[in-house]
Amino acid sequence: MPAIGAAFRGRRVRIYRVIMAVLTPVLLGLTLIQRLRGRVAAGAVAERLGFVTARGAGLGIWLHGASNGELTSARWVLERLLADRPGLSVLVTANTGTAVAMVTGWRLPGVTAALSPVDGWGAARRLLRRWHPDALVVIENEFWPGRLAAARAAAVPVALIGARMSARSALAWARFAPGLMRRMLGDLAFVSAQDAGSAARLTRLGLPGAVLAQAVMLKAQVVHGDGATPPPVPRARILLAASTHPGEEALILAAFAQARGQFDLLIIAPRHPRRRAEVAGLIRKAGFGWLQRSQHGALPRADHPVFLADSMGEMALWYAMAGATVIGGSFVPLGGHTPYEPMAAGSAILHGPHMENFAEAAAALAAHAAALPVTDRTLGAALAALAPARQQALAQAARRALAPDGDADAMLARLLALLR
Repeated sequence: MPAIGAAFRGRRVRIYRVIMAVLTPVLLGLTLIQRLRGRVAAGAVAERLGFVTARGAGLGIWLHGASNGELTSARWVLERLLADRPGLSVLVTANTGTAVAMVTGWRLPGVTAALSPVDGWGAARRLLRRWHPDALVVIENEFWPGRLAAARAAAVPVALIGARMSARSALAWARFAPGLMRRMLGDLAFVSAQDAGSAARLTRLGLPGAVLAQAVMLKAQVVHGDGATPPPVPRARILLAASTHPGEEALILAAFAQARGQFDLLIIAPRHPRRRAEVAGLIRKAGFGWLQRSQHGALPRADHPVFLADSMGEMALWYAMAGATVIGGSFVPLGGHTPYEPMAAGSAILHGPHMENFAEAAAALAAHAAALPVTDRTLGAALAALAPARQQALAQAARRALAPDGDADAMLARLLALLR
């Protein structure tokens, strides 16, 4: 029976390699189309094949996150590593051109940003040979078998931080590729999950207990300042709709119209700025005067009730302006987006019925009466009753409910220990 099991697992690995060999030219073609449309920088196709800038001597890390949210949550980790190891070189890869542009815009010393390599055609091996990192640090749930196998072959230790494994994903891995997942988890040198549930599910899937450290929620460690730009009206009069999706902007606009007695300005920050034309059409249909961030760098103004924040990498600015935040992705079945960033900025939190991506955080908020759970039918009334004192009370309760958990310093020490 063990021999049969090993053969079965080996067949799954071979099937994956065949699939990626077939998909790689498709992925490269899509990258080329994005390049022609100006969505990724020159050299994007070469980066997908692992042709990154060769690195010189000294310590180096490869840090990978899927997109803006993951990399933003780990920026403080990157900054701490750079401070603790002067001269450290870091290659940051992401799956999207907007995330690459965001990291480049941080202008951190020693940091290079590039598109992540495809998981086929030897791209990961090529990147490892050119960058030769002392460690690979992966954020959240980026499990790429080819990449992890290449790191194992190159004797590069892999750390997974802010590891997230939902119940649905765990069930899918256990049902369709348990051996492959067990092999990938066995390749990890250090894992810090984002919550106890993810840690337990990873352990059941085969993560060795020796590499599992205390859970640290990366997003809870992010600290937002007061913002460099003063709000055009008192903060308690500003509402933010953060990371919205199709089907949410129209209901939030209607709720804002119902709550004009409490709010003078609505900032809509769609999850995907490429939807700017669609969202702009909804604002026009609602009859509001409005401004748009992408037009001449406009900022919110008191004489325009709605502001379309169709930019990337500026969410901290909008959180700092808003007295209350409606969490996008929670009124449609997408699992909701982070409550940690509005909490860190001191913004009162409202969310819809879909918060599966942050189930433990939502439960903590509910236990402390630290957020307003609403529906599309009750959002308007909830906003209309959200006086400044109530906003402040909710924000303070959220800070207590979502106080940073876990030992971030211990996690950083484990990461630094991976560097030879």
